[in-house]
Formats: sequence, structure tokens, C-alpha cells
Amino acid sequence: MHKKFITYKQSLEILKNLDIKPTKTEELFISDSLNRVLSEDIIAFENSPAFETSAMDGYAIKFDDLKLDKIKIIDKNPAGSIVTSEVTSGTCIKTFTGSLMPKGSDTLIPIENVTVEGDFIIINEKVKNGFSVREVGENYKKDEVLIKKGTIIDFAQIGVMASLNISQVKVYVKPTVAIASTGSEILDLGEEQTNDAQIRSSNHITLQAIAAKYGANVNQKGVVKDDRQSILNLLKDALKTSDIIVTTGGVSVGDYDFVKDIIKDELGCKVLFQGVTIKPGQHLIFAKKDNKFIVGLPGFAYSSTVTFMLYILPLIFKLKGSNEALNIKDAIITHDFPKKTIKTVFTACNLNYKDGNYYVDTNGKKVGTSAILTNMLGDIALLIQNDDSKNLKSGDKVKVLIP
Repeated sequence: MHKKFITYKQSLEILKNLDIKPTKTEELFISDSLNRVLSEDIIAFENSPAFETSAMDGYAIKFDDLKLDKIKIIDKNPAGSIVTSEVTSGTCIKTFTGSLMPKGSDTLIPIENVTVEGDFIIINEKVKNGFSVREVGENYKKDEVLIKKGTIIDFAQIGVMASLNISQVKVYVKPTVAIASTGSEILDLGEEQTNDAQIRSSNHITLQAIAAKYGANVNQKGVVKDDRQSILNLLKDALKTSDIIVTTGGVSVGDYDFVKDIIKDELGCKVLFQGVTIKPGQHLIFAKKDNKFIVGLPGFAYSSTVTFMLYILPLIFKLKGSNEALNIKDAIITHDFPKKTIKTVFTACNLNYKDGNYYVDTNGKKVGTSAILTNMLGDIALLIQNDDSKNLKSGDKVKVLIP
């Protein structure tokens, strides 16, 4: 193995120790904040409910009056109004869902538990003390942190903010990822093939979809030919507007693999690592220019897809201020599977969930080069075999990365 190569574990340590904190925020209407990352704690400024409230339709009574044969109805208490009458011994007030509990009452007996005779109720089925009364602060209490900074906003967070009368919320600005495929042999979507040596690039489109799925803006740069000036111009331009610049191709050891040299020489980036003992995708370069990142990934479709998930997604998570991490789970492999190399290997496999466990197998997956992106179709996971892993036996517990 190349002496400069580091292990996957070492590369993760470098990623983990990067001091990245999002600084830019924007204010959005809560209805526009779905899937964005909260940049401040949401704190309750009042109790909810602020007063004892009825949880259903019924009659507000004193609990001790359940022993009486009849209880006199003295008033009605619709939701949204405040009744001035007070419940005293032997009396009750008809009270509706969401109404404040009248003064003097401590229990609500449901409508279906009583029979009404004139101005009285007859209790057919008793309830416990305090039944169907929402306590002060049942939903949340004043000064309680309801939603923490770094939370990805979903429908529940939007609902809670609406209940607090919060119409606008501060979120982190999405990081921008510039993506380009390099190679004189590759064609962009819609380009006409002029010779048999040309191939259709899917990398930049695939990586755009992954970046967008996980909450980044994408600056799509398309396909760039294999010459130093074109690649240099691409990287310089992308650095002006993007937080992360990702290229595919041009990082191996061929005569036309210019990306790694341009990153180091013309741009003067700080290379954090170059080459990792992983399969697929050992030839990659991870560099930093000021507070921006330039990452050169391999050109094969499966390699670039896997390495993008391994190395770019953690950057996106950090830059957008979320508490996310790669979705790594325990699973059980259902057949023997060999360890073929001392590298850390990521193998596309079928994923099933049954009786509380994930199960994986490689049935129907094609064996070949790191160009086979079709292995990512279906319900899949990446089986992780560490550099020191042994051959797997059917029934072994394994780690998988679920996209």
C-alpha cells in the first residue's frame, strides 16, 4: 500500500476534529422552514395550558359531589369564553372541550356518563378525581426548552412554534456544494456521442441528488475536460460561491489525472489527507482552502457515490449546523461473505427489516469494478468490513451504512 495512504479510521478522526461551525443564519416563516436546521433554542414563554382546561365535553363538578344522587346544572361554559358562575357543592356547569375549568370545580364527568333530567344530572358511571382536566403546563411549562438548536425542523416543530405564536424562525443558511465531473472521455446529459471511447457521466447528477437530499444547495458545474487550465478555472470559480467543491475523476496516478496536483500546487490548498485504504475509492484527496473544502473523488460511479457519502455528508452536516451523523446500524448477514482485502470495504447489499432486526445479503448484486452503480438500486445498505475484519459467516452481526 502507498506509504501516504491512511486508514479509514484515521480519515474519520481527521473529519471529526475539524472545527466547523456554521455562522450564517436567515429568518424564515415557519411554513417555509421544513427540513431546515434551527439556529436557536425555542423556549416556552408561558405555560400551556396556562389554566386548567377541559379535555372533553362534560360537566365540571366537585369530585366529592359524585356521592350525590343529583347535581344541579347552573350554567354553560363554551370554549373561548369565560364563565363567571362558580361551582359550589351540589352544582355543576356544562363544560366543553378546550374550555377553562370553572372556579370551584376539580373534575369533569363526561356527557356519556350521565343522564340529564331537567336541570339536573344523574351520574351513571363515576370517574377519578381530576378526570379529564388538563393541568397547567401539561403541554409545556414556562422557560422549558422545547426545541433545541441544531434540530432539523419537521411538522411537529412547526406545530409547536405555531402554538407559541412564533411566525418566523432563525435557521442556518444551507451550505453550498459545487459538483463537477472531470474527464475528456465523458459526456454530459444531452451531449452527442462522437466516438465509441466516450462514456456518459452520471457522477455529477448522482452527487447533486445526494447533496440535495441531505440539505445542501448545489452549484452544478457539469463536465470539465481533462486539461489543467479548465480544471483550475473551475475550482477558482467554485471557490467564490461554494463551501465545498467536489470533483470526480483526475485523482488517480494517470498521465491526465490533474486534479490532485492543481489542488496542491496552483491553489496551494492544505491537504488533510490523500489516499485512504478503502474499497471503493482509495484514490481521493481531501483539502482545505481558508474555510472552504475541496475534495477530489474517484471517477467510477460507485466509487464516487460511496466516497461522497463517507466524506462529503459529514461536512454538510457540520456546515448546516445539524446534529446528524451517517446512519450506521447493526444488521445480521444471512450468508457467508469473505473479506477479500486488508482495506475497509463498503459493499452494496440488500436490506430487509424483520422482527426488530435488519438483515442483509448480496443476492443478485453484480460483481465487477467500482463502476457498477446499479448495485445501489432497491432497498440497500453498505456492508462495512473494517481493515482488520475476518471472513463473515451466515448469522454474524455486522455494521451497515443505510443511505
